Amino acid sequence: MKIYTKNGDTGKTSLMNGISVSKSDDRIELLGTIDELSSHIGLAKVIASQPLQDRLSQIQKALIQMMAGIADPRNLNYRFTKEETFMLEEEIDRLEGLFPRAKEFVLYGGCELSARLDVARAVARRAERRFRKVAQNYGADSKAMQYINRLSDYLYITARYADYKASAEPDEGLRQEVVKNVMKSLAK
Repeated sequence: MKIYTKNGDTGKTSLMNGISVSKSDDRIELLGTIDELSSHIGLAKVIASQPLQDRLSQIQKALIQMMAGIADPRNLNYRFTKEETFMLEEEIDRLEGLFPRAKEFVLYGGCELSARLDVARAVARRAERRFRKVAQNYGADSKAMQYINRLSDYLYITARYADYKASAEPDEGLRQEVVKNVMKSLAK
């Protein structure tokens, strides 16, 4: 079977339930945004530690389930439960307890991992906005909408923790000390 079907050449595509819709349909926009989100999570995953890689893989699997639920909303097997969101909340709470989080605006890009996670977070926020539009026009799984909202919070706090860890690494501390000493010598 070939990867291309030519069915989309006319600007139409089909949902999992067989309904043909325009490629500009709000549901297709949402599916594309969630796919983009999962791709950005994958980009962060390749440079993350093993425990974070595992969590990000779990999130990608949840996003696949979410996409299936959007493409086939009557299939109850794709519905989210409060447990998926609760697991994210537990991890957010755990991470927040590991470092002093700055309360002011953040300049993104403190390290490569946090920069990748922040891009994923921004896409998660866009997915959340698109989810609201789909919910208004077609109805949507409210638990999946909660999950996507909490996911952006999780990605944010994980990025801040990555920044914290990068600044606390011995090499970074040594680099900062060298810069400080050079600046002192230049001031003399």
